[in-house]
Amino acid sequence: MLLQARMEVDDLFTDLADGKKLLKLLEIISGEKLGKPNNGKMRVHKVENVNKSLAFLHTKVVRLESIGAEDIVDGNPRLILGLIWTIILRFQIQEIEDEENESSEKKSAKDALLLWCQRKTNGYPGVAIHDFTGSWRNGLGFNALIHSHRPDLINFSQLQPGRHIDNLNNAFDIAHNELGIPKLLDAEGIFFLLIF
Repeated sequence: MLLQARMEVDDLFTDLADGKKLLKLLEIISGEKLGKPNNGKMRVHKVENVNKSLAFLHTKVVRLESIGAEDIVDGNPRLILGLIWTIILRFQIQEIEDEENESSEKKSAKDALLLWCQRKTNGYPGVAIHDFTGSWRNGLGFNALIHSHRPDLINFSQLQPGRHIDNLNNAFDIAHNELGIPKLLDAEGIFFLLIF
């Protein structure tokens, strides 16, 4: 989308900091004009641009709990990813072909992502993805996703279903060390959060 506007994002956490690319992204996906961004280089100008984006999202009844302009300007990874996920959920609708009954149906981005995870992990022992909470608790789902794309990185048959934290750490370490995916999840936090 941003390529159409001749904008690239190399680093999500720094490239959104001035608010210009965020404004442009929202213009493209909403089809609405949000006004010209402030081209100043000072922090106050960046905050102004991001605030304009957040105000637009509020008009679209998008809930942005705990996300402020300063968080985006400062490059807070968790909150930026939360913002992007919220934008995806609000604006992006995927058409997913249901392979089982060969019909095409509209799904929300969240449902489409869940279906993709289910398809990628189908047939893996001990993996049953039904949601984005408890289905991931034993760590096998994360390992299965990696294994489905890079079987050379994980010996799935050696994983032990009862060793939840070890399985979670294995997936997160491999994702970080081999695939360059930042560690934004903590194994113990996931395990204990999903117990309750």
